[in-house]
Amino acid sequence: MSGKQERSGWLQGSPADCAVPLTEGMRPWRLVLLGPPGVGKGTQAELLTGRTGACHLSTGDVFRAAKSMPACERSPALNAAIEASKAGRLVSDELVLELVSERVGCLQCGSGFLLDGFPRTVAQAEALEVLLVSKSLALDFVLSYELPLDTIVARLGGRRTCAGCKAVYHIQSRPPRVKGTCDHCGGTLVQREDDRPESVTVRMAEYTTSTAPLSEYYRQRGLLVTVPAEGTPEEIYARTVDALDAR
Repeated sequence: MSGKQERSGWLQGSPADCAVPLTEGMRPWRLVLLGPPGVGKGTQAELLTGRTGACHLSTGDVFRAAKSMPACERSPALNAAIEASKAGRLVSDELVLELVSERVGCLQCGSGFLLDGFPRTVAQAEALEVLLVSKSLALDFVLSYELPLDTIVARLGGRRTCAGCKAVYHIQSRPPRVKGTCDHCGGTLVQREDDRPESVTVRMAEYTTSTAPLSEYYRQRGLLVTVPAEGTPEEIYARTVDALDAR
């Protein structure tokens, strides 16, 4: 991983300001990625990072990294969030905001950021706006990826995740070179419990209730950019770039 994509401060919760400089000739983009499970936000973030140089700040990555850390090395907020998740409870807005606040230096990254997984509710969006204003920052755009439910179910049903390095594949659109084996570390590919159809339906209901209203919140602020998420990752990425260029 290059220095530009060094995310230890984000994953470990370092309070220090980001020291990554802006690449000459580029401007820092500050974006939020929205969309239900299965639309491919992670893949688009990876592609956008390559184009803009912005750091991919995923709250999901924070939780995944924390699970391999000793509890004594995690902040009280992170421990509380993990316990809530293990118990099947939603992580509260207050806890999520505390986790992001512990990593506020990452929002000051010289190359900008792509926020993925936060905010998830209007309350979190309002808190993010206050946090950014306090650092004299502002969002450029909010990319909202949209896809019909039946397509999401089919897409997630074919997703496989490496049990080792957590790389993500799809049995049709992004298969590994060797069936069932990770290209990167040779680990076994498995289907996550929450990628099964019955779990997807529950996750979509949760998304519709809590996260979908964000679209209207950001639309009213003139920040929302809607991107159809049909097709290959490259096709979706091309639409994303066109939409950003048009704005």
